[in-house]
Parts: sequence; C-alpha cells; structure tokens
Amino acid sequence: MEVTVEHLGALQFEIKARQHTFVSDQPIENGGHDEGMTPPELLLASLGSCVGFYAAQYLRKHKLSMEGTRVRVTADKLKDPARIDNFRIAIETSAALTDQHRDGVEAAAHHCLIHNTLLHPPQITIEIGRPVTAEVGH
Repeated sequence: MEVTVEHLGALQFEIKARQHTFVSDQPIENGGHDEGMTPPELLLASLGSCVGFYAAQYLRKHKLSMEGTRVRVTADKLKDPARIDNFRIAIETSAALTDQHRDGVEAAAHHCLIHNTLLHPPQITIEIGRPVTAEVGH
C-alpha cells in the first residue's frame, strides 16, 4: 500500500492513493482554508469506513439489509504527547438485529484492519530525504 502526500501551499496537502486524490486542510481557526478534513479526522474516517465495511459484509452474508448502515466515530484529543485516544464507535443499521446478529456485527467490526492496527501499534520509521542538487564541473 502507498499514499503520497504533497504540500499545496498554506496548510493544505494533496493526498493521492491509486487514482484517487483529495485535499487535507486545517480549519480557519487553525490558519487553514477549511477545504478538507484534518489528519485526525482522516484517521477517524479511516476507522469508521473500515468498521462499516466489515459490518456491511456481515449483514450481507446473513442476508440482512446493509442499506442505511451508519458508523459514527468519536475520540478525544489529548496532550503530552499530543494524540487521539478514547475512540468510540457507534454502528447503526436499518435492519432489526437479534442479539445474535448484534454480537455478529460487533465481532465483524473487530476484524477491521484499521481497528486492529490501532490496537497493536505498528512500527513507524521516518526517513528525511535530501534535496536533489545538480553536480557542478562534471
């Protein structure tokens, strides 16, 4: 998997993945133009859409309506170090679920790649590239 993020100016960044492109920005009160989601909002969106995918897959497998399935993700911003914590995920379905299917949707949500990544923090390596300069005298 690969995503490319390029600075557009001000506090905006263009994000590209495969053939998809969108903009990340900051709210006006943070000095941005509010023309895109912030990075923390993108993280919540990633978690919510992943959980939604797994919930919908469960519903489809059990021939229950996937229409109107909605996932709401909230979290708290904390300091020292700056981070997001206390994620809360609420899944709503249009289907009337038995207790068994409610447990099944929850179990399916726990298979989400993003959910499991957050539960088991990944290794992260940061490399700083050097600018390309023209060689002189050769």
